Amino acid sequence: MLFRHIRMDGDCVGATKGLKRILQLTYPEKRIVLSDGQKSDYLAFLGPDDEPVADDLCRSALGIVIDVSEQTRISNPQYALCRELIKIDHHIEADPFGTLSWVEDWRSSACEMIAAFYAAFRDRLRIDGQAATYIYAGMVTDSGRFRFEGVNGDTLRLAAVMLDQGIDMETLYANLYLIDPRILNFKAYVYQHVHYTENGVAYLYVDRAMKREYSLNTETAGDTISYLEGIRGCLCWLAFIEGDTDEDGIRVRLRSRFMTVNELASRHHGGGHACASGATVYSQEEMRTLITEADQAVKEFKESHTGWL
Repeated sequence: MLFRHIRMDGDCVGATKGLKRILQLTYPEKRIVLSDGQKSDYLAFLGPDDEPVADDLCRSALGIVIDVSEQTRISNPQYALCRELIKIDHHIEADPFGTLSWVEDWRSSACEMIAAFYAAFRDRLRIDGQAATYIYAGMVTDSGRFRFEGVNGDTLRLAAVMLDQGIDMETLYANLYLIDPRILNFKAYVYQHVHYTENGVAYLYVDRAMKREYSLNTETAGDTISYLEGIRGCLCWLAFIEGDTDEDGIRVRLRSRFMTVNELASRHHGGGHACASGATVYSQEEMRTLITEADQAVKEFKESHTGWL
């Protein structure tokens, strides 16, 4: 059985679907299940997952958890029933778990790790264009089209291995990056209402009323963070997304250039990569505290470093 994290993204979907397809092609006699009940309009073009399975099946299964640093973020609780567990992840390890644990936090994506796994054992494993499309989709989305920290020559060589399988690039990129006209209106709003701190933090708060006005779901509201990158002088940018209920809290997406933000996220119920993390705050006061802490971190970084833009 394959498992991934809550609030799924292109990387965890691509990695789980890609590995599932490789294993199915290589071991057709085995039953391989991927089912967590999550839905994603953005990633629906990659196809549905399996139907839920009974707990009894899990108790005799090997579980493979991909792209998850902490057990609390695994979307399907049935992982805890599995006879043995393998962890495959590229985040900074905060919660060691699993009978076997393969963690490489320098990788740009979990999909890069799955591509490396295939490349290392290609004489024994089988792959096709479908599996390669899943894996490449996760590589390209989690790396920001191969722009983010962690991308190196290895990343591109492994991407080439996937491309060699015959990926329909035009269709893939159309599904990933074509924009609904309503989102263009929201982007215009973001650019007109983004806030800046004294030392260089860009941030925006997306409340429930805004989500309704622009027909935003959790995924499209979370994309706000990508609209804030690339602002000269702003080394950190934050998107605060109000939950559907007060109990959900306010989801925070943190990104940075040059400096790290994962320690800041860890102080607010979160964590992640050095320059790309997530957190949750539960009040406006805590949100203001996080903004103040981020502003101070940028100030200290600028005072002690040169070469930042």
